[in-house]
Amino acid sequence: MNDKFHVNYTVVLLTVALLCMVFNSTSPAVTSKITRHSGGSELLKGKIENVVVDSRGTIRLSSDWETVVDEFEDVWSINSIVVSGGTVYVGTSPNGGIYKYSLGQLTKIYPENSQEKPAGKKTEEQKDANDSDDVNTVEDEEYLSNEHIFAMTTDVSGRLLAGISGENCRLCRFKNNKYEVILELDDDKYIFAIALDNSGNIYLGTGPEGKVYQLDPSGKNSELIYDSLDKNILSLAAGKDGFIYAGSDSRGLVYKIDPRTKTATVLYDSEQPEITALLFTANGDLHAAATSAKIVQAQNQFAAQLPLAGRPEEQKEEDTKSTTKGGLKLKIANTTVIVGKTPAKRPTPARPRTRPGQASYIYKITKDGFVTDVFSEAAVFFCLAEKDQKLLVGTGNNAQLFTVEPASEQEAIVFEDEEASQITAVAVRKETVYLGTANPAKLIKLRSGFTSKGTYTSDLIDAGQPAQWGKLQIEADIPQGCEVLVASRSGNVKDVNDPTFSEWTELVEVTQPVQLRCPLGRFCQYKLVLQSEDDSLSPIIREIAVASSVPNLAPKVESVDVSPIAAPGKQGEFKISYKAKDDNGDKLIYKIDFRKVGRTNWIELKDELEADNFEWDGKTVEDGRYEIRVTAGDERSNTTTTKLTGTRISEPVVVDNTPPVIKKHSIDKNSKTITLKLQVSDEFSAIGQIQYTVDSNAEWIGTLPDDLVYDTTDEDFTIVIDKLEAGEHIIAVRISDSSGNTIYKTFEVNIS
Repeated sequence: MNDKFHVNYTVVLLTVALLCMVFNSTSPAVTSKITRHSGGSELLKGKIENVVVDSRGTIRLSSDWETVVDEFEDVWSINSIVVSGGTVYVGTSPNGGIYKYSLGQLTKIYPENSQEKPAGKKTEEQKDANDSDDVNTVEDEEYLSNEHIFAMTTDVSGRLLAGISGENCRLCRFKNNKYEVILELDDDKYIFAIALDNSGNIYLGTGPEGKVYQLDPSGKNSELIYDSLDKNILSLAAGKDGFIYAGSDSRGLVYKIDPRTKTATVLYDSEQPEITALLFTANGDLHAAATSAKIVQAQNQFAAQLPLAGRPEEQKEEDTKSTTKGGLKLKIANTTVIVGKTPAKRPTPARPRTRPGQASYIYKITKDGFVTDVFSEAAVFFCLAEKDQKLLVGTGNNAQLFTVEPASEQEAIVFEDEEASQITAVAVRKETVYLGTANPAKLIKLRSGFTSKGTYTSDLIDAGQPAQWGKLQIEADIPQGCEVLVASRSGNVKDVNDPTFSEWTELVEVTQPVQLRCPLGRFCQYKLVLQSEDDSLSPIIREIAVASSVPNLAPKVESVDVSPIAAPGKQGEFKISYKAKDDNGDKLIYKIDFRKVGRTNWIELKDELEADNFEWDGKTVEDGRYEIRVTAGDERSNTTTTKLTGTRISEPVVVDNTPPVIKKHSIDKNSKTITLKLQVSDEFSAIGQIQYTVDSNAEWIGTLPDDLVYDTTDEDFTIVIDKLEAGEHIIAVRISDSSGNTIYKTFEVNIS
């Protein structure tokens, strides 16, 4: 190992034995269980605040951020952001306002009569005043101009270009906060996209007829270069090859347009109806955001992609950066105890990626036209940008910003706004990212460094029974100047908002396994607080393990079934089958007893059985009705003072090894006809069958009781045999009960 890499770096290896709860001799035994939380999909079941959970299953501090503007006049959505120098321009809806943010001041530059005021967050008093019932909603509705600023950029001279969408659709150019109209579009209502090529030519994507226009760098000499069959052209990107790439609405096509010949080919036909964003990344690949406005957030993050076998080699820059300045490296002790329902994820066999019915995709289109999807999520994709070779994807309806590393196939949620519904615009300026949201509209600034404090609150851990909660361990890198703290709480209701949950315990720093101090309860929840004094460093948590101990519970025998064995050579034998469970997961052994119904004492049949069935030879006992008792014990997993048992008694079963008897019989002769009357009885079983034969004939003849039904232990039979020749005859009768016991009887008769 490289000693230079580890200079001034403290490695703490924690090898912790399993949790052992100590009780007095009369207390029940305990069973330890370790619940592990790891993997992106699993960890994202928890609640995050200023932390990032990526698809590799790591938790770290998020980028430092602040809301620079959350008070826009009559604005519902920020649709576009342009950063030029130190100035941020914001295009909005539904009143088509364009704002300039610079040096902490927000200025409205369109429509005219702008006003300048300090930007920042509203106070609670201001929010309450704006939300009061005194606001005249009718006047607000009348004020709506129904204009929208969907697209903006800067021209070759650095002047702002903005598309004004509405009844009077036009392209405007701004200079010194004043604007001029350089193009009016009489046949179009919307300008959804603006792009510039290497020569400074300006391209517009419009609707509702799906047209693409070209203007020269001065904003003159406009001409239509392509009229598609789609409703709208939602996105544009200019390639270094001189072609213009356009994303459509309704058919989800990516066009490759030649401005010189005014012709187009379809580069890709996606399965989603809308191509909302196109972006050429630094390596020259084209990325397209394909989505649908009908998509609803219905799955866990990262759930739309099935796991693949292995992954590309990851870049470790961030991990190295956070662990080379000393600190702690925490490990979770290896254990073979019962694992909870959320184990660490293991590699899965390779299988084809399937697409859910409602999901958005980011497609990568290479220079050769080869298309692959690099990210998918059950969310609406609104905007796309690139920073540090990662894609930034703004989504709704949870206002989440994803980062995607196409090379390593890793994703992360780096920001989530708790108030807004959508992230509708994103712009990158050097190390700073600006986000625009909708419902409500806010301008948010993400810095390059980590935030100083973040919180991860876990999903509920279910012990199945009220449990004593043990130690929490984490696998983590904690650089010097950083720390991780933990608090916990517990309850017996599967609702974190239930008032009966205990209060959060006091935060404790995690430098080794930490004993959780929450009360006895079935459910436990932990909260990890990540802190850093250096905005370039963050703790990195890869896995969390929580121990719980449930008092020993008695096994439960759920069923006992005793049935005759219907197999050759098994006459009079029974199969005793039983099912049992143990909530502690203890190893069970079984004892079987029997007794005759009406008696008190049980007689042991078999002890220390591990199988869940046993064959009993009923011929070893006298005929009668018997009960079978099965006892399940957990002594193999407990001490002599903590072992417990559970029992269950079967329904009475009849042991009948004696055939029926003929209580009375009579024979009447009339010429060549004999009438044989029989009264047959059995002590326990119903009469099952009577057959007869004459003079040893191999073919037996069946008959029915006089009441025509075999259903009781006593039956009367009348057998009439005619056409007998004169002389001696032997009538043989075979009588069986329902248990299969059989008796044979012969009668001699003489026909004169």
